[in-house]
Parts: sequence; structure tokens; C-alpha cells
Amino acid sequence: MSGETYLALTFVVAPVLAYLVGGIPFAYIIVRRVTGEDVTEHGSGNVGAMNVRRSTGSWRWFAAAMVADALKGLVPVTLAKLVISGMPPDFGIAFSPWAWQLAAFRIEGVASAGAWALVPGFYVPMLALAGAVLGHNYSIWMALLKRRFARTGKGLATGGGALLAYDWRYFLAALIVGLAVIAITRYMMAGQVAAAATLPIAAFLLRAQDWPFALTMGAVVYAAHHRRFMGLLAGEEPKLYVNDSMGPRG
Repeated sequence: MSGETYLALTFVVAPVLAYLVGGIPFAYIIVRRVTGEDVTEHGSGNVGAMNVRRSTGSWRWFAAAMVADALKGLVPVTLAKLVISGMPPDFGIAFSPWAWQLAAFRIEGVASAGAWALVPGFYVPMLALAGAVLGHNYSIWMALLKRRFARTGKGLATGGGALLAYDWRYFLAALIVGLAVIAITRYMMAGQVAAAATLPIAAFLLRAQDWPFALTMGAVVYAAHHRRFMGLLAGEEPKLYVNDSMGPRG
């Protein structure tokens, strides 16, 4: 197989595999095994860790679902970076911010520092991240179980894991800002939206060349929270929505 064919295949296969992995409904599986119930019938209706808490009443199972969902993003993106790094795999590249690789890349005869944009391989980790988040938010496995295709989550844990693998600086910035806003306002929704807004801001402050991607992902996360965020501004969002009996679905 030629290098060009291998790269083209990776460009297509990576996001598809990431989508399939991201779509694994660990929250649904955990609640089914623990309580025999359907996690989508509780709380917000999402297939996520917080709904596991609402369904089982257990922070232990919440933590298990959170870690499992985070791994759905972390593993595909890490593997994508390893594949693109070449053979044998370069673990230094796999665990360093992807923006560093973009900034360091040069093409002879091309003066622009954005020469990486001309090489499809550099987009593979980005596509893997997007695929994992999309898989969690619109799980094909849940569509088969429910016999209908609908939004199944907001992708916070999966996106967080994927972001940690993609660029730990973005992850830390979003985590710190998100938790700080939650601590100050006592609204989880406010922290989640603040974390999404932090992505492009962090990229600009770091002068990262992948800022358009950071901006896009921040917009995608916000879009998943838009309806509830409007409810927050209208005073309809409960503080620290944990119990099944309170708060809006969505």
C-alpha cells in the first residue's frame, strides 16, 4: 500500500471508527445492568454520566460512566496521533499538543507557517475528536436499540477525554474555567457553556494554528447546550441539577 493510499484510508477510517467508539452507550449499559431501567427515561434523557447518577443514585456509578465516556474520546484521538506519527509510533507526538506539530511543520518552498493545512494527515486527529463527540451525541448504537435516530448526549466527558489527548492545554483551560464558573454561579449549565467558550479563547491566547478547529468545536458544544442555556438566562434552569425529579430535559 502506497503512502498516499494509506493516508487517504486513514483520513476516512479514523473518524468513522472514532464515531463508532464514541457512540458506545456506557451510561445505558451501566443503568441497565445495575437497575434494569432505561437511562433515557430519567432526568435530562441523555445517555451520560449525570443521568447515571440520577438513575442509580450512586456517585460511584457516575464516576464509572464518566471515565468510560472520557476514554471514548481519549483512545481514538491518541491512536489517530500515533498512526499519523509514522512507524514505529512516536509517543512524544502522541502525548504532546497537536498544535505543536502544526507549528513545527514546514514544506520546502512554502513560506507560510500554515503549511500543515496542505497536508490531509494533520486533520486526522481533529476528525477523530469530532467523530468521537458526534458518536456520543448521536449514537448509532442507541439508534439501533431505540429504532430511531436522535440526539443522545452533549459530549462533555467524551469531548473532554478527546481534548485531553488532542491538546492538554485546551483541556486544562476548559476544565479550570468551567469548574470555576460552576463554583461561583452554582449552575452546571453556566460552567459547561463557559468551558465551550474557553476553547477558542485559549487557542487565540496560545497563538495556536488550529484556532479555527477550536472555534468550531466550541460552537458545536455550545449548540448542544443552546436550548438549556436560554432556559438558564430565563431563570428556568435549576442549580446543580442532580435529582431526577427536577430540571428540564434536553
